[in-house]
Amino acid sequence: MTTLRLDYVSPLPPVRSGIADYSVDLIPELAERCDLRLGILPALPIAESVLARWPWTQVSEVGEGGRLPLYQMGNNHYHQGVWDLAMTRPGVLTLHDLVLHHFLLDRSFHRSDGVATYRAALGADHGWIGDVVATIGRWGVLNDATQFSLPARRTLLRRQRGVLVHSTWAAEHLREEDPDLRVAAVPMGVPLPPLADPEGGRTLRDRYGIPPEAPLLGSLGFQTPIKRTSKAIQALARPELADAHLLVAGEASSILDLEGDASEAGVAERVHVTGFMGFDEYQDAIAACDLCLNLRYPTAGETSAALLRTLAVGRPAIVSEFAQFADLPDAVAVKVPVGEGEVEALALRVGELLADRERLAAMSEAAREHVRLQHDPGATAERVVELCSEWRDAPPPGDAPVEVEPPTSLVWSRLPGDLEVRGAEPSWRVGQARTLTIRLANRGFARWLSTERGAGGVVVKIEFRGPDDGAVGEGSWAPLLPDLDPGQSEELRAVVRRPVGAARIIVEPHVIGRSGLGALGGPVWTAHL
Repeated sequence: MTTLRLDYVSPLPPVRSGIADYSVDLIPELAERCDLRLGILPALPIAESVLARWPWTQVSEVGEGGRLPLYQMGNNHYHQGVWDLAMTRPGVLTLHDLVLHHFLLDRSFHRSDGVATYRAALGADHGWIGDVVATIGRWGVLNDATQFSLPARRTLLRRQRGVLVHSTWAAEHLREEDPDLRVAAVPMGVPLPPLADPEGGRTLRDRYGIPPEAPLLGSLGFQTPIKRTSKAIQALARPELADAHLLVAGEASSILDLEGDASEAGVAERVHVTGFMGFDEYQDAIAACDLCLNLRYPTAGETSAALLRTLAVGRPAIVSEFAQFADLPDAVAVKVPVGEGEVEALALRVGELLADRERLAAMSEAAREHVRLQHDPGATAERVVELCSEWRDAPPPGDAPVEVEPPTSLVWSRLPGDLEVRGAEPSWRVGQARTLTIRLANRGFARWLSTERGAGGVVVKIEFRGPDDGAVGEGSWAPLLPDLDPGQSEELRAVVRRPVGAARIIVEPHVIGRSGLGALGGPVWTAHL
């Protein structure tokens, strides 16, 4: 087999990105196993030391001459150049974050046509649901739940020859969503560093006034609401953690006020917020802690490099009992359920572990051994090269309309259709009962729910009105028995008796709990008797 030739496309140092740090560890291992060069993203800085060490090329030449692009894709604006290239030049893409909705917002709303860009992209990836959400989004009412439930990745992934992720959970999730994708789980490579330096840890404790004997929890890395650090602060107020301190080591999102949260919880003297830390300080912060928190919810499905680096220096972790964290063995991580009772469970489980120093020491040894065995960068590179060699000539699945269940009459605002009525012809005698045959056709986009579904179901109302438009005689109802999909039609029957005097018969489908279809763009049939 010919030597694999890879063009590696990713943010690189000095960009403040975990994916840039991951790349620095992986590139030397890849270079030993294939013909590797770097694709330089024009909008991002790159360290001279990196350019001097590895062959490189401009993005205009990435993938030329039979070379295979290897993309590293994350969920922030640093990956704009990666996305631009990957959308037009198929390669193998490492998806570090399963959710790319936040990146979509970044790349859309700095443009003059941002609303149209956002709506087109979300519609392509999620069908009518994406289109509705994009319409809502223009009014600024998107929330985390919306963004995490619509990952905005489908089109990008279907244009690749293959997709790599860092956990079994993530791979299974993608395969279930789109069986046409070639997906493989490759553990994130993390070099095994020296054990945490106790002296560095003691120095850092002194700097922040943390007693040397106090149990110390650490929440490390960039702080966002999904890291649930505020829950850890609340847990400090529980009796199980009355002596514990919390070190928040990392830059915090502007929407957080962790120090304010600590004051409100009455634990301000035991919460230490450092702000951004350089690499050496960060290592000292890990060494200072007894136990590191890596709670995540909601999650973009990412495997946390910060978590693995923490385990690698011999610090066990507390993680959320959710999604990708299922891959971690219990011997290295304590799992805490999210939602109701989270704070209480966190305090209880952390308190139990801090009180059992033998168990804590065993978990520390197991954490380092786990990284050594499961996250060796050489083994990761070997597997990446193997998969890239297998997939380098494979055709991408390509763009295809997304199959999404249609909206229903419960929520949709336009329900056009056709209505034909037989049996109400002239010579209908006063007092005579007739069977009306009503043919109803759904000409819209939404599914009409059957009458038996209750709210949102469709039922046909037949009524008589006199010259003054008041109701006369006996009306009737004809139930829609099956759901009626777009393009389908159904015949209904109802027995009605002609009232005395001049009258007008009106036949109109109604949505239970809402209104007649006439107000929703739907059909109404009427005739004078």
